[in-house]
Amino acid sequence: MEPKQTVLITGATSGIGKELARLFAKEGYKLVIVARDEQKLEDTADELKEIGALQVTPISCDLSVVGSAQKLYNQVRKRRIVIGTLINDAGAGEHGFFKETPLDEELAIIQLNVTSLVQLTKLYMREMVRRDEGKILQLASIASYQPTPLLAVYAATKAFVLSFTDALINELKDSNVTMTALIPGATDTEFYVRANAENIKATENMAGPDVVAKIGFQALMNGKPHAVAPGMKSQILKSSLMSNQQVAAMARKQMEVKTTPS
Repeated sequence: MEPKQTVLITGATSGIGKELARLFAKEGYKLVIVARDEQKLEDTADELKEIGALQVTPISCDLSVVGSAQKLYNQVRKRRIVIGTLINDAGAGEHGFFKETPLDEELAIIQLNVTSLVQLTKLYMREMVRRDEGKILQLASIASYQPTPLLAVYAATKAFVLSFTDALINELKDSNVTMTALIPGATDTEFYVRANAENIKATENMAGPDVVAKIGFQALMNGKPHAVAPGMKSQILKSSLMSNQQVAAMARKQMEVKTTPS
């Protein structure tokens, strides 16, 4: 039996990324886990080894910084690690009216959600196509289908991710390399706290990151193009039948702060 290839996961110390890392660890894969916080990386690496990961390589990297994706790729190559599966999970958002939110924060979000994702996909997809094997999971969102006031930049980046992924799925159709878009709705992760959005209406009925990760894992391993979280298919259909302005009005209601009962 051939040894399982290494899986690289960005955003691997929390939320959906960490749950995906756990699933791969339980199956005995080697892992490269990437996040900013070195202590969290070490703690996560220890946990993943305990539950079955054959090997775990933690790499501290801030993918919201220009040039960081190339540096990450170079570090992995220096260690002579071949990546058989790439999971672009790391992402961020910033809640608020665009006229008021900090531009530097939003440029960093675009760098993380779009530029680093594109660069890592380019670098690793080329290797996979040369070998004619490999898998890539891209974290999209229900926001990929919904222009979202008060989370405008984040939603636009996720629309890019879905369009980009679907185009590459077509380009890869004659190869043994597959790509999957994971499409969650509101999920119980640190995202909303970091985005200053922990009290918005969208957080009232959130899915567990373990549930979302399992759906993404199964679709990725089966080479499916989309992995849609529970309850999202009806939202996608509804969004496709409405005008963008109607969808934006609907999405804005979910972005508003919850009212506290008096």
